[in-house]
This record gives sequence, C-alpha cells and structure tokens, in this order.
Amino acid sequence: MEYESVIGLEVHAQLLTKSKLFCSCATVFQADPNEQTCPVCLGMPGVLPVLNCQAVEFAIRTGLAMQGKIARVSRFARKNYFYPDLPKGYQISQYEEPLIEGGGLTIDLNGSSKHIRLIRIHLEEDAGKSIHGENLADPTKSYIDLNRTGVPLLEIVSAPDLRSAEEAKTYLQKLKTILEYIEVCDGNMEEGSLRCDANVSLRPRGAQEFGTRTEIKNLNSFRNVQRAIEYEIERQAEVLESGGRVVQETRLFDANRGVTQPMRSKEEAHDYRYFPEPDLVPLCIDQEWIEGVRQDLPELPDARRQRFTTHYGLPDYDAEVLTASKALADYYEAAVRLYNQPKVVSNWVMGEVRRALNRQHHSPQQAPVSPMHLAELLRLIDEGVLSGKIAKTVFEEMYRTGKPAPAIVAEQGLVQMTDSAALEGIVTTILADNASQVADYRAGKQKVFGFFVGQTMKATQGKANPALVNALLRKLLN
Repeated sequence: MEYESVIGLEVHAQLLTKSKLFCSCATVFQADPNEQTCPVCLGMPGVLPVLNCQAVEFAIRTGLAMQGKIARVSRFARKNYFYPDLPKGYQISQYEEPLIEGGGLTIDLNGSSKHIRLIRIHLEEDAGKSIHGENLADPTKSYIDLNRTGVPLLEIVSAPDLRSAEEAKTYLQKLKTILEYIEVCDGNMEEGSLRCDANVSLRPRGAQEFGTRTEIKNLNSFRNVQRAIEYEIERQAEVLESGGRVVQETRLFDANRGVTQPMRSKEEAHDYRYFPEPDLVPLCIDQEWIEGVRQDLPELPDARRQRFTTHYGLPDYDAEVLTASKALADYYEAAVRLYNQPKVVSNWVMGEVRRALNRQHHSPQQAPVSPMHLAELLRLIDEGVLSGKIAKTVFEEMYRTGKPAPAIVAEQGLVQMTDSAALEGIVTTILADNASQVADYRAGKQKVFGFFVGQTMKATQGKANPALVNALLRKLLN
C-alpha cells in the first residue's frame, strides 16, 4: 500500500531576554551550574512569579510576523509532571487560552510554494537540564543544572500540513530565519536556543483520517530533523505493511545510529492535569500595544528578498541565498553601500565570504574581513592593481590576519603587472620556447591558446593583467 506522511512540528524558541520569564535571574549561556537561580525559579515555598514584559512583547512581535491573531486576554496554566530537573513539579505554560492563534508561513521547495498553517504560539518557561556521562565527578550519578529553569520560551505549533521530511526541514529553516529577522531568538540549535519536536503519522494515500502519531523529541539540527522523520516514516510503513499497529508514543532520535527509539508512552493533555495558574492574573493586551509592536517590526525575509531582486537587480537565487540569514544580508548591504556594484558584491559574499565563514564556523559579525575591507579589495581590482585571481589570494590573507588589502599587497608585492613592454618580453620568450604549440595554434588548434595564457600567468606568478596577456598573445601569434 502507498502511504502519505502527515507531519506537524512543535518548535521551542528561547527568547532573547536578559532575564527569565518570571524572575530576574540571568539567561546567559554556559554559566556555572546552578549559578543563575533564585527562590522563584527553584520553586521555593511562598514565592510568587512576576511576568517578564519584554517576553510578552517578543511573543506579540512573533505573532504579528506570522500573521497570527493576538488574544486580547490570555491565561497561564500549570502543566503538571515530575522530572528531576523540574523543581516545582509543574511548568507554567499556556493551554486553553494561548497568546496567539492561527497564522502561518510560506515555504518554497523544488520550484513551488506551500503555505503551512500555525495552530498556536504561546509563552512558557523552560525546565532545567539533567546531565549524565563519563566525564562527571561520579559517572554513576546524574547531576541537575537548573540555570535553564524559568528561561522564557515560545512554543510554535504547526498544523499537520507537512508531507515530507524535506518540507519539515525547509519549514524549520524558514521559521528560524524569521525569528532571527525580528530579533526574538538567536536560532542557535547547538546551544538549544531552538529545539524541535516532530509529530509523524502515516495514512493510506487519499485517506482523510489521520493515522496514529509518534512524537520525536528534542531534535537539535536541520539535518537531524530530516533524518529522524525519514527514519520514522520508513519504520511506521514497515510496521503497517507487516500487519502491525503503530503505537502512540514519544521517541528519541539516536543521531549516531540514525534511528528513533521509544522513550515513553505519549501523554495526552489530561495526563498533565492542566489548571489555571493561581499566582498570575490573566494577561490583557490592549490594541495600542499591539499596534506599537507592529510599527516597530523590521523588514521580514520575503520582503527583503523581493527588494534585493528589484532594487539591486539580483537574480532570484542570489537574493534567496543572501536573505536566508539576516546577518549575511546585513553584511551584503553594508558592502554594497561602500562599493555600488550589487552583482559583483553578491558573487564575492556568496563565494569567498561564505566559504571562509563556513570553514571557520564564524557568523558574518565575526568575520575578520569587514564590509569596508571587502569594498577596498574590490576597488583594487577595478583600479587594475589586482587581478581577480590574486584578489582571492589576498582575501584569504585578509581573513587569516585581519589586515586590509592595501597592506597585504604592499607587504607581498602583489601588484598586478600592467607594463606592456615587460609582458611582451615574457610572452615572446614563452612562444619561442614552445614552437610546436605555436605551429599547432597557427594550424587552427585554437585550444592551444589557453596553454599560452597559463604559461604566461605561471611565469608572472599570477600577477599579469589577464586582458593585456590575451591581447599580446593574439598580436604575437597572429
């Protein structure tokens, strides 16, 4: 039987607030264990939560960016469950009355667009972290770090509109880009700032009723999201084909083995015994606040991509690559303001700059070559000081040392050769030393011309002006 996969994602995005959701503890990553805690986030008796206003504003900003409906009144609820890293024995979340409902985003894949609906976006606090492993003081024990307890999260729940692992990956990438553009989450999946749970089920193709779903918890990279869903689709298909029944459960993905494994039976809402949080009043949002946040929304990825094609005349591909990251788009625009040749800058940013960033695992903000230094380098090419080939070598040295292009050119004597008389002497010698190839060229073998260009560039250590080399060769050969 042919099956159709039905996929929905629950994404947890850590908000870029300086303090936690209900107390003033810091949210700095990699602080010493249990250093960023207080009686409120430790769940001590008699303490009261106080809501972080900026976290609410970030949630509103996200809802508007996703075209969702901001609730004028929403409520917090207690979600009861018992983990060692949940000191209160419950998590403050939202259930029946979330802050945002509806909305969605559009993904582009394989030349077509698809709108993915959102069910809800709500605020909640994070749990702590259980630590196990051989490198601990006592590897037979587990340790608890409660620094993360109470950190503000947005849970963004999609409708089951995704139909493949590739669609799910593309959706998550687009969502991350939007969150970065509106500056509410840094999207760092390695640090856990963006985490994803995937709900996966199968049904016979053409059927309307959903199959039994499994949930894959805590996926922390785009690649693992795709791999885990692909595996789970194959696993469920094998179960159904063999006459078995898919069990509703929560599973974990083993990235080393590429398989999902059972974690626990899947909880339903009633298992969490939700009830309204008695220590927090309803959250009331007036229209004036919503409109104020709307006015402050920055340009979103789709709008920026469109502007890159119309204002700068870039191809769709260039615009898509450059705007996939807000930081990279900012870098590009800063360089274009200093060197007004948009396509040339695009080629360098998509090529040399991105290669260097990826190789060093740098963000554009960390690049030793600033937009100003890149513009200086490109002007040296225009002025005939550098050839395109040598400019790439200079860029590598700029990235390695942080020095500007003019300093490197002066230190290493990399100025392009433009002396026609000197170059003509070199070309004449090369032609004299390769008489048989000259004869081949004059007999009609045009491909030999490239050999002479290569020999000339080799003799000048790549410093010869390519246009001048070509002109001198044609003159002397003809």
